Order: sequence, then structure tokens, then C-alpha cells
Amino acid sequence: MRLGVCYFPEHWPSEEWERDVEAMADAGLEYVRMAEFSWGVLEPERGEFNFEWLDEAIELIGDHGMQVVLCTPTATPPKWLVDERPSIRQEEPDGTVREHGSRRHYCFNSEAYREETTRIVERVTERYANSPHVAGWQTDNEFGCHRTIRCYCDDCADAFRMWLADRYDDVDQLNEAWGNRFWSQQYSSFEEVDPPGPTPAEHHPSRLLAYARFSSDSVVDYNRLHADLIRDANPDWFVTHNFMGRFPTLNAYDVSDDLDLVSWDSYPTGFVQDRFADEASPDQLRAGDPDQVGMDHDLYRSALDRPFWVMEQQPGDVNWPPHCPQPGEGAMRLWAHHAAAHGADAVLYFRWRRCLEGQEQYHAGLRKADGSPDRGYTDATQTSGEFDTLGETDHVDAPVAVVFDYDSLWALDAQPHAPDFDYWALQEAFYRAVRGHGVQVDVVPPTANLSGYEAVVAPALHLVTDSLSERLTDYATAGGELLFGPRTGVKDAENKLRPASQPGPLADLVGATVDQHESLPRRLEAAVRPVDESDVDDDSIIPFRTWAEWLDPDAAETQYEYDMDGPADGRSAVVTNAVGDGHVTYCGVWPESALAETLAADLLDRAGVRRAERLPNGVRIGYRGGHTWVTNFTGDHLRLPGIDAESLVVDDTDRDAIDIGAAGGEIDADAHCVVVGPYGVAVVEGDHVDGLQVAEQ
Repeated sequence: MRLGVCYFPEHWPSEEWERDVEAMADAGLEYVRMAEFSWGVLEPERGEFNFEWLDEAIELIGDHGMQVVLCTPTATPPKWLVDERPSIRQEEPDGTVREHGSRRHYCFNSEAYREETTRIVERVTERYANSPHVAGWQTDNEFGCHRTIRCYCDDCADAFRMWLADRYDDVDQLNEAWGNRFWSQQYSSFEEVDPPGPTPAEHHPSRLLAYARFSSDSVVDYNRLHADLIRDANPDWFVTHNFMGRFPTLNAYDVSDDLDLVSWDSYPTGFVQDRFADEASPDQLRAGDPDQVGMDHDLYRSALDRPFWVMEQQPGDVNWPPHCPQPGEGAMRLWAHHAAAHGADAVLYFRWRRCLEGQEQYHAGLRKADGSPDRGYTDATQTSGEFDTLGETDHVDAPVAVVFDYDSLWALDAQPHAPDFDYWALQEAFYRAVRGHGVQVDVVPPTANLSGYEAVVAPALHLVTDSLSERLTDYATAGGELLFGPRTGVKDAENKLRPASQPGPLADLVGATVDQHESLPRRLEAAVRPVDESDVDDDSIIPFRTWAEWLDPDAAETQYEYDMDGPADGRSAVVTNAVGDGHVTYCGVWPESALAETLAADLLDRAGVRRAERLPNGVRIGYRGGHTWVTNFTGDHLRLPGIDAESLVVDDTDRDAIDIGAAGGEIDADAHCVVVGPYGVAVVEGDHVDGLQVAEQ
């Protein structure tokens, strides 16, 4: 586990580089990422290259014992290129062109831009092919940031038609697959199919799904162009891309097929403001939410089933969310440990130094604008020493998989059927329930091999094929434990309803079908009650939200039924079916935390998965390579009465000291237990997942 930083030497006088790089080395940083936005500096005019500044920076970093991660600079095509070849720019659905003056304004399907990409990537990779200081490359930067996956220009229209022609034998097959008889939307040729532009009413859902798939595939192909060119220059380099959290328009699994290493950019206090279902709490504004960040950690780790990197870690306050409160004391250290507990092998802070110019002047760095240490530098220095103490560690071995399906996300986004129905939030409701019991999770695509997991949670497999149904049935029959969420098995692969009752091909596996569904505003009562309690009181009434399906059990047994005014009262809401040596539970509602946690506990117990009792909100544990991490995203002190202080991973620091170094906890002499401070971390030797007690001080 290593730390690093993102550096922009081109923003600073060269006489300051020595001081900067020396301070990086002093902090124990080992990787420095550079040049992702440097095309205009590397090539200020066509064919006139200036590599000397980058040569000098790379050598300086190498001389101080660190390694460089370089980036292909294609996220920011320079103005002279835009002027020469204006067709490279993206267009909005209404034809508005995305102009120069920001970043990510190029089209993935522009042949002109692919030519320019090949030219610049070949030139920069050849330049450093023999450098001993370059460890690998990042392709471009944050595919999809600023809603730039889907472009609607003429190049995209042509590419979309070709994509459709490759997917369907002829246009009649397309018309049948989509159901284009509805509203007279038939096509007589592929040339008639346009990208979905402005319309009076909503678009055809199958057309929207197709364009979402096509747009993501376009990025996959563009990324492959980068990866191939990098490997041609030096096959020993690793190739990565820095994804972003909760980017709904790009299938990260598909892009990752061409990568050696998956990385992503983590900004916890920003994410809880601009991509969070509820209003952020004070603790979340100071440290973020461990499950929101954790689900991204696990998704990107699972993309290649190996350790991942955080290529950009928030270093302090940031400029882009609605508000930018200062992170809690120690939060920058907390985030690095939290990533490590989820399987990160490297965490690079963004950025080294607060910039004096441009759009990111209000984005903190590890150092202040004058070059002096900022709060993040102190946290990074401490964390680096702690990672050294922990040493090498194994990959995360998760017993539970949560299935995440981009196709279902896109289909539900096209027809959410409720203003607050959000695929990410529904996934997180189930993910949070499992993680709340201290269990490590892989977030996998529907194509993943599930046989190695003790339990599988599929919160919303909206699109289900016969082959997927067969694999899920085989999994349960062989002894696997399955938990489905609502809106599962509703449609086919083209986003059309099936003639069979929901959950379609999964009906026999579930042992029930859906009679009716309803989406519920907050002002309507929404609750269920267990059927195995003879006396139902107020404590046994459990709320849910947004979505409800009335289930007709066949082979399945009802676990919960509706307790609410209206026609659903008394109908089955959650059922469980014995299948072979396993079980399948279908939850027909969007569960609030109490129901989700109960379902998760039942699932884990049936599967024999070791778990902790329910952890406090904002507190999570993770097990990796013989160590247990306790991460505290709250402003409270936590007591760990089940942990012997002798099991803390520490160096030779005096145990009477308040701060015991690498473990990051404190010893409570009176209670004879470990105390984890606000926004703090404790790392304990051994596996303490089942039996770990956590209590507020």
C-alpha cells in the first residue's frame, strides 16, 4: 500500500520543482502523476514540441526515488487544434456545440480527433519508452466527467448507424426488437435512425437504451486506441484510467477489459452533496459517507478482480460542490485507510499544491499556494508511515457479491416511474445493509462468475435474459443464497416488457410472481410487517419507500406482508423460496434501513458468512490480509471493548502515549479497550469481523 500525489510542474517556476519534489519524498510519497492536461504545453503549435520541462520533472522525481505515472493529454485539446479541426467538438442533443474554454469538449467518434489522438499519444509514449522512472500510463482523464459520454454530432450519428447495423441483421429485426410499431416509429433503413434529439414527449425506451450502449461502447473503443498505443511503445508499462464515482453513462467494466489496473477519483465531501439521495449530515459534510465511497471502491476493485488505485484522493476542501466545508481533523488520513481496507494498493492525493490560476484555484492541495504544508500534507505523511508499518497485504477476499448492471441502470433511467427512483441509491440501500454487518463485498456485473460467493445480492436486475436466469438458478441450486430487490426480471434485453408476469424467466426461481406494482410518494403510508410474529405491534411495523410490488407466492413462503392503507394491505411483500441446496429471497419493496439490515442478516446467516452485529452509522470495518480496519466517519469517539490493545498494529511508540501511531487509536486505561477518535482509524492484527464490538464513547 503506497501513497502518491498529482503534480503540475508546468504551473510553477522550474526553480521551485526541487523544493516540491524533495517535500514529496520527505512525506513518503512514492508515485507522482503528471501531464493529463498538458497538450497545449507539450505542443504549443502543430508539430512544435516542448518536452524539456517534462523531461526535467521526470528525472527530478526519479532522482528522489519516486516513480512517475504519465497521462495521455487528450482530455484538453488545445485551441489551435480546435480552430484547425472544429469538427472534433461534441454537440448537445439540440445541436449546441461544446466550445473550447474548459475540458472534455471532444467527440469520441470523431475520426479527426482519433487521428490527432494517435499522433500525440505516439509522440509522448515514444519519448519516454526507455525512461526507468515511468511506471505506467493513465489514458485521458475521467471519461464522462461533465456529462460528456453522449454526443449527438454527425460523426456520432454515422457511428450509431454502423453500430446498429453490426448488432442487427437488418432494419426489420431492429424494428421488431424495439417494438417500433408503437407511435409509428418504424425505420425503413439504418440510415434513418438518428441520435435521440429533442422531442415533444419522451423517447422510445429501447432507442434510448441502444444509444446509451452505443455511447459507452464508443468510449471503450477510444480507450482501446490509447491502450494499444501505450503498449506498442513499452509493453512493460501498466495502463489504467481514472474513473469517477457514480458516473451513470459509462460501463466501467467494459472499459476495464483493456486496462491492467483500474483507478478512480474519490472526493467524499463533494459526493455527498452532488450525488447523494438525502441531505448530507454534518458528519458527512466533514468526512463523506463510507458506503457511498465504499461501493465505488468495491466496484472498481471488482472490475478486474485485483487491487485498484485511487488516482485522485481529496486533499482538503474542494472547489466544485455547492459548499466546501473543511474536512474533519484527520479525514484525509481516514480516506486513505478506508481505501486500503477495500483493496487499494495506492492512493494519490489531488493535488500537490493549490493552483494560482484557472478553474481550480479553490481546490486545496497537500501544500498551500505559497508552497507551505497544508492539513492534507500532515495526514499524508502520517499515513505513509502507517502503510510502511502494515507492509505488504493480500487482495480482498469478499464472500458476498452485489450485482451492478449498467444496462438495467440505463433502462430504469429512461423510465424511472417515480421522480425519486434512482438506481444507484437502490443499489446502495442493499450494499449498505451488508457492509453494516462488517462483510466485505465485491460489486460485479451480471456476467461475473458467481460460484465462489457464499451469497449474492441483486438489487435491481431489471433486464434479465434466459441465460442469466439459468446461471442464477444453477447458483442457488448448488447451495448459493440469493437476494433480489424490486423491479427485477421486468424486461428483456431490448428494454421491452415480457408477455409473462414479472419476474419473467426468474419466476420459478423466485417461486412467486408480481400481481401489481405501485410507486409511492412520501406522503403515502408505506410499511410492511413480518408474518411470523403472532402479536404485531408498532415496533414490528417496518417502513419502506418509493416502490411496492404485490407478490403472489407459489412455491415461496411469505416473510413480510404489507401493513398500510389501500389495496396492498395484507398482500405479500417479501418471499423466500427453497431452491436445491440454496434459497432465494425476493424483496418487492425499496427497503428502508431496518428492513434492508434484517434481510441482509438473514441472508448472511443462511449462507454461513461471518458477520458483526449492526455497526453504528458512519462506522465500518474491513478485513484484508490479516488485518481488520475500523474506520470512523463520525465526529464521535468509539470504544472497541472487544479488542485487546496488544493486537493493535503499532511501531515502537510508547503505549502510554495518547496517539499510538500506526493503529491510529487510543488506549483507554480505565476501560482497558481501544478508543477510535473522531474521523479516526484503528488497524487491528487478525480477523475480528465476528465479535468486534463498537460503541460510542
